[in-house]
Amino acid sequence: MTVLSELRMQPAAARTRRKEWDAAIRPRLILTIAVMGTLLIGANLATPLYPLLGESLGLSYFGVTLAFASYVLVLVAGLLLVGHWSDYIGRRAAMVVAGVVSLAGGLIFGTATGVGALMLGRALQGASVALATGASSAALRELLPHRPEWATRFTLLVSAGGVAAGPVIGGLLSLLPFPTMTPFLIHSAVLAALLIPLCMLKARPAISLPEGGALAMLRPRKPAVSHRARTQFWIASTTGFLSFAAFGFCLSLAPTYFSSIAGTTWRPAIGLLAALALGASAVSQLTGIRGRYTAPVGLAAMGTGIALIPAAGATGSLLLLTVACLLAGFGQGMAFRVVFNEVAAAVEAAEHARIISTVYVITYLGSAIPVLGLGAAGGIWGLEISVAWFSGLITAACLTLAVLSLRRNRRRITAG
Repeated sequence: MTVLSELRMQPAAARTRRKEWDAAIRPRLILTIAVMGTLLIGANLATPLYPLLGESLGLSYFGVTLAFASYVLVLVAGLLLVGHWSDYIGRRAAMVVAGVVSLAGGLIFGTATGVGALMLGRALQGASVALATGASSAALRELLPHRPEWATRFTLLVSAGGVAAGPVIGGLLSLLPFPTMTPFLIHSAVLAALLIPLCMLKARPAISLPEGGALAMLRPRKPAVSHRARTQFWIASTTGFLSFAAFGFCLSLAPTYFSSIAGTTWRPAIGLLAALALGASAVSQLTGIRGRYTAPVGLAAMGTGIALIPAAGATGSLLLLTVACLLAGFGQGMAFRVVFNEVAAAVEAAEHARIISTVYVITYLGSAIPVLGLGAAGGIWGLEISVAWFSGLITAACLTLAVLSLRRNRRRITAG
């Protein structure tokens, strides 16, 4: 069936027959991961470009975080408005629409001449990721029904890996002529090439095809969690919020902060430093670390790494900064993989996309609210002092959550 048939939510009897690519499981996995990863790479190409954009457009610290937060705020709103759509229109259709919206957002951002266009481009990128997040996560779990842990690992690997690769690729591509435009033109070409096989793929039917009142199924839904997954949901959401507060800093103001520590403004190097924490998080998904203490140990490691970032700034130590970012990212990956897998395994299949989207609503708010506060504080008290306070608050919250997680594990052992 065509993408348009899916978008119209036609019943099986009304679907048109055409030659389609009936791919096996592995190509479907690769294509799902590739499309979602490319969307996230495109959404983070701008990270090493913010200092350059700030100079050319006269942006303040708050202006930079405002442009960054436009992506996050629309992403959060999109998860609430359209996060459940793939349950009804199908995973493939949701991914295709997300790709088209991402193409528009990248081209607008890459050709922006003012902060308004930057915000519009980022907003469209946020909308695309919002639509694709629940769809890709649910698709991976459906493709690996007997290996839910690997479905979770792939979900977090593509999430952290795509976001980590964006700044590095953006920094490298910015060495080409027209540094603020070329990265987005190349990304658009790659994404368009991936959408071709995705459109040719023989789509699996949506899990909740409506018999009548189709449009009513797409109305925004109030975020909700099943009773049996409530505890897991809040632990995962809080861990995600703290994680993305740190990641949001890495993807917005960190290039400016890190450049003073590294003593360079070379964009590929700054992009690499900004991506270290997210890269370490992605690598942690490939490890076999497990056990009842994985989450509290990971949270403690994340908090310790974040605490070391202002210490690196005060001492001007590039080595300490590298260790801090790697420790924070690896600890985050350990903790979030465990708590995310618990909530994903506990929810009902028919509600998977909706509930996972709600987890990401709270998670992504961590990249908006604290980071906007950091940007505003930086304009008043300076970036160094603001980063020190920001890191201290995140560290305290991580260590508190680690203690609560440890106590929960002990209660479960006692009850068992």
